[in-house]
Amino acid sequence: MVLILVRQIAQMFLLAGIGYLLFKGHKISEEGSRALGNILIYASLPAVIVNGFQIERTPEHLLGMAYSAAAAFLLLLVSILVSRLFFKKDPIAAFASSFSNPGFFGVPLIIASVGQGAVFYVASFIAFLNVGQWTYGVSIITGQPVREGFRLKKLIRAPFILAILAGLTLFLTQIPLHPVISGCLTTTAGLNTPLAMFTIGIYLAQTDLGKMLRKPSLYLAALVRLLVIPAISVFLLALVPESLHDMKMALLLAVACPVGSNVAVYAQLHGRDYPYAVETVVISILFSILTMPLAAWFAEVIW
Repeated sequence: MVLILVRQIAQMFLLAGIGYLLFKGHKISEEGSRALGNILIYASLPAVIVNGFQIERTPEHLLGMAYSAAAAFLLLLVSILVSRLFFKKDPIAAFASSFSNPGFFGVPLIIASVGQGAVFYVASFIAFLNVGQWTYGVSIITGQPVREGFRLKKLIRAPFILAILAGLTLFLTQIPLHPVISGCLTTTAGLNTPLAMFTIGIYLAQTDLGKMLRKPSLYLAALVRLLVIPAISVFLLALVPESLHDMKMALLLAVACPVGSNVAVYAQLHGRDYPYAVETVVISILFSILTMPLAAWFAEVIW
């Protein structure tokens, strides 16, 4: 498991390097990077989620879905509480350490190390995480209460929610997809890893790494996101039956991912410290090549 993760992360960082070079070589512009982001959000990640539900409806899978939803909610709640404890006066860091990046960064690792079917177990985590970002996350970085009615309307139309609803419907009804549709979904889902890592490479290319590495607050945010929260999660997931090992590992990898890029999106949208938000994403990505295999190793020892 650990070696598989190391190889996969190394491959992903090579893909990020391609994105870095393409941006530095002026082959991809900022507008082009936004286009890649739109393909990820509106096409490839939804396809990955729907594909994850293409499994047989069995009592074991139904039980796993219930366990994964409950565990995902608990893990995210713990992440939020721990982050607030460390960053009472730094809302950007509190947002950054609360929410990981399972969609772009975690799903490829979960598929490579646990299997395609394990995406089924992280769908609830992705849903809860995005709801948390749209509500609690925006609230703490703006200092304003959430206008729930407005955000709920937007949330229902969000592509990841629509994908989860579609996938859940297919799973519960067991309606078979036509081979042409299934093949299109698989091909589109296959874009997720390279495009996500190209996008991360573009983030790296727009960051002054030397200046970034001299900011102590960034190291604390990365420490909480990559080590403290995953360590607590390992012990919480130890309470889940061993028969659901794949579910436990999939959720742990989702929790152990680096900072989600939405912290930068929302910081920019609401006029907060966008460069600092981007730096929390970048530095956590750099350290995750070491911390994610470490989290998997620690879980195997404890479980």
